[in-house]
Amino acid sequence: MKKQLNHIGVLTSGGDSPGMNAAIRAVTRACAYYKINCSGIYRGYQGLIEGDFKELTARSVKNLINRGGTFLKSARSEEFKSPEGQQKAYHNLKKQGIDALVVIGGDGTFKGAEYFGESFDFPIVGIPGTIDNDIRGTDFTIGYDTALNTVVDAIDKIRDTANSHNRLFLVEVMGRDAGDIALNAGIGAGAEEILIPEENLGKDRLLESLQRSRKSGKTSSIIVVAEGDQIGKNIFELADYIESSLENYEVRVTVLGHIQRGGSPSCYDRVLASRLGIGAVEALRNNQRGIMVGIQHKKITAVPFKEAISGHNEIDLDLLRVSDITSI
Repeated sequence: MKKQLNHIGVLTSGGDSPGMNAAIRAVTRACAYYKINCSGIYRGYQGLIEGDFKELTARSVKNLINRGGTFLKSARSEEFKSPEGQQKAYHNLKKQGIDALVVIGGDGTFKGAEYFGESFDFPIVGIPGTIDNDIRGTDFTIGYDTALNTVVDAIDKIRDTANSHNRLFLVEVMGRDAGDIALNAGIGAGAEEILIPEENLGKDRLLESLQRSRKSGKTSSIIVVAEGDQIGKNIFELADYIESSLENYEVRVTVLGHIQRGGSPSCYDRVLASRLGIGAVEALRNNQRGIMVGIQHKKITAVPFKEAISGHNEIDLDLLRVSDITSI
């Protein structure tokens, strides 16, 4: 039996990702479709504590689907981790007459939502929004596809310079705990090596690979390095090691940094965000709570918060094989 909801709040928390605005838009318009009031909560859980709410309507979220970032802003909140902070948040929700929450973010966002929802018996549904694609229970997270395209475009430009000067470029991409961006963007951009936290390639094997590349006639190379890779303390130390170990290698380092988070979301991320936003509202109407709506095999699914935050999806080892073969 569908629950009669009068008012849903929506917030974004943690790192921003392209497509979050599209998800907010979808939540708002799903609420309008089902005749439910909707409020946006600024600055994530901190805004929840401070009562920073704004009414959202179908018209107030126009021209958002193509905008990167999150217009509701995002912030980390130490205060929300305390019982006092959560009590303030609950008081503000009840004061505003909000019956349920939709939270958009990553595992930290979901951990807070799980604890808060259980502590106050409050209905919450999560939407995975993070460029790292590191949430269990969904094939893709909002922002991941856009970040991949941004990285591939940047590497394509770097390769032009690498070829012009016979240089080896190390390109660091985001991925402290997960190598999805590095692995997929590396294959898509034709990288000679891909270094990810899940697989420790080792310095010796890396040097052997570069030597083989040089003997096969390659005059320039691109190595994509996830920021969480374990070979060196950091990418600059790795560059120094390669230059000191191999003759005739001129090494350059590019750290792509936060450009990976920005930009207009891809069509895929816009569609995914729209589907998940509607799915979140419909899940709450169907009395579901304490879950994340995700996508598996092109179908919208519901995954308990406990499962979503239990660890990362395993890396696709077959992609490592593809990388090894295509980089010969």
